[in-house]
Amino acid sequence: MTLDQDAAVARDAGVGRDARFRSDAESEPPGDRPVSPRARRARFERGRLIALAILAVLALLPFLGMPGWLLFLLTIAFSKGLVVLGVVLLLRGDLVSFGHGLYYAAGAYTVGLLLRAGFPVRDAFPLAVLGGVVAALVAALVGLFLARYRGIFFGMLSTAFSMILYSLLLKLYWVTGGTDGIAVRVPTTLGIQPSADLIRVVQYYFVLAIAAGVAYLAYRVVNSPLGFLMRGINDNEIRVEYMGASVRRAIYQTYVLAGALGGLGGALVAVTVGHIAPDLAYWTASGEFIFIALLGGSGSVFAPFIGATVFEMVRNYAFKLSPYTWQMLLGSVLLVIILFAPGGLWSIIERLTQRAAARRAAAADPGTGAGDDKGRGWALSSKP
Repeated sequence: MTLDQDAAVARDAGVGRDARFRSDAESEPPGDRPVSPRARRARFERGRLIALAILAVLALLPFLGMPGWLLFLLTIAFSKGLVVLGVVLLLRGDLVSFGHGLYYAAGAYTVGLLLRAGFPVRDAFPLAVLGGVVAALVAALVGLFLARYRGIFFGMLSTAFSMILYSLLLKLYWVTGGTDGIAVRVPTTLGIQPSADLIRVVQYYFVLAIAAGVAYLAYRVVNSPLGFLMRGINDNEIRVEYMGASVRRAIYQTYVLAGALGGLGGALVAVTVGHIAPDLAYWTASGEFIFIALLGGSGSVFAPFIGATVFEMVRNYAFKLSPYTWQMLLGSVLLVIILFAPGGLWSIIERLTQRAAARRAAAADPGTGAGDDKGRGWALSSKP
């Protein structure tokens, strides 16, 4: 069967209706009126305007007197948000990757080793693309094994592969520099060689543009046939198999995509920080991505970036206030989020948006109520 046929099977079978990832048209509780096409169109347009407004605000930050160190933190956060976005794509299929540091390090070391070896192309964009391609190739190989497993077995095997790379990076000192790592020279950015006082601004805009483009592509993916299949796998994998869809193929393709996002994020971090070390592949790095995924939530393509931004800010200030117990502060933040917002930070934004829309609908037409604004899509709004 083709991927389109697999997705049609999943939709026809009624799978993929988990409340966390269902489409807007499927998310009304029993007894509510169905969402009209006009309401879905209005919600989609509203979501697109909000997304453009957020992007415009982020683009104006350097002109608002934002200090260079804060731009640097945001650049790192957006780069890590790409990695976490891959983790969240796997979470849609009920797969938890505890070894995503493997692809994060693969992308970073691709950039570092190419620049040290005198690679003729010294621009950040092709280097970042190469980092994502190398990570995707590694994921294509590792995914052949991991696509067979689920639950704790999937998580532990992904961790094992990540730790294998970590050991290789430590032992192959003459290639990787061992624990000293590799210094990454500052490449050009789309042919531009910025001055020292503008380099943070140029890198910020470069990473922001890539993050925005990838977020849009991710939104298209989760509304594609592959996205529908992952919803079905999350809800009832056996039922999807019985209906003739290929679960292993869907998981494999999603895993390769998640690996590519991890490599892209790692390559951007290497270019931004200017130094890479084996710790990028250590299990704590992978745990950090899981932490951010839980912190931001999985209700939108923006959630990983929000979680990564809050994580970097909290960690920076926690380390400044308490250098020896900053991990405890981070843990406390996660505990509070789990207790009061199990869906992550995005669930808070989602609830506030729904309440505001409900009040506007009630004010416009008291007889209709807020039924047309219910529903939770995997973005600011669903596809029309």
